[in-house]
Amino acid sequence: MKPIISVIIATFNAAKTLRNCLESIVTQKNECIELLVIDGGSTDGTPNILEEYSSQIDVIVSEHDHGIYDAWNKGIINSHGEWIMFIGADDTLEHSAFEKYFEFLNRHKIADIDFISAKYLYIGRAGQVLKVFGVPWSWEQFRRKMTVAHVGSLHRRALFHDVGLYDLQFRICGDYELLLRKKERLRTLFMDEIIARMAMGGASYSMNGLRETHHIQHLYSGVSPVNLKAIHLWQILLFWRHYLLHSNIWI
Repeated sequence: MKPIISVIIATFNAAKTLRNCLESIVTQKNECIELLVIDGGSTDGTPNILEEYSSQIDVIVSEHDHGIYDAWNKGIINSHGEWIMFIGADDTLEHSAFEKYFEFLNRHKIADIDFISAKYLYIGRAGQVLKVFGVPWSWEQFRRKMTVAHVGSLHRRALFHDVGLYDLQFRICGDYELLLRKKERLRTLFMDEIIARMAMGGASYSMNGLRETHHIQHLYSGVSPVNLKAIHLWQILLFWRHYLLHSNIWI
């Protein structure tokens, strides 16, 4: 049976968090779900964990890569599902995530849909919920900032045939860049359910991430340079507010 959803995890020296990530997926896994792990040649305990779960992982690739988007591209090429989901090695899925998605897919007309998103919990270092992230996609909002929850979202395989794979020149915000390529023509649905938990930190929450976002917005957004400058200033102020509230985040 051909899988409906392919889940892709990119790893590199992720032994501290990978087990929890895998457990959140394999406890829900069935013949409709394909699991792929693309490892960048880890030298910690990651290979041992992958061997432990090898009977529940459909595809394991372990070789040097050029970052997370190179790993995701390898995952896309090696996957078979109609829908593709990306999960970070330090993220987890909620226990009913796939059940909710399958119910949603059965209830809605999805023939022409490119992308389905939901919501995730942004988790602090002490395990506390800092924020619920994710709103319905809107071009007017999305071209100004990343508003949708990418963690645990579903990308139709045909989307990558339409716009191509991830661009490796972007090291941090390539997921945002890919979803901007179709501009207002991107066809989306929103499931108002919490699907995943994302750990605080990561390169996207950094000044380098903001700089890359700004570059991407200049390429695609269509917002005037004056307005973009104001948006960028506001985003920098929000970043520093976040940093001061959670000062153990690396910049």
